[in-house]
Amino acid sequence: MSFDEAWTNTLDCPLIRYKQRKTKGFYMFEKLRIKEHMEVANCEGLHVGTVDEVKDDAIKLTKSDSSDDMHHFLSLDDVEKIDDNRIYLKEGARIPEGLGNKAVMEDA
Repeated sequence: MSFDEAWTNTLDCPLIRYKQRKTKGFYMFEKLRIKEHMEVANCEGLHVGTVDEVKDDAIKLTKSDSSDDMHHFLSLDDVEKIDDNRIYLKEGARIPEGLGNKAVMEDA
């Protein structure tokens, strides 16, 4: 069933059906909610980085949160949920080494 068919043939909330359509393991609707300057946190809620932009199926993080002053990328498949202005990663998500360290060292 296509998106248009789901939209026109559904008497219940069509947005829920749209949300169930996956794009390479991630909901297209959720991908559209990710915006520049959103905070990225691990599954425990600890700061990992800040969104610079979304490119294809990856989240590009700002250089300012990395200890090596380089951009790092996280897979959209590693996103567990989006809550307000914060993105939470799944438990076991691959987080590049050195992310969040700069912010932690500056706060100490």
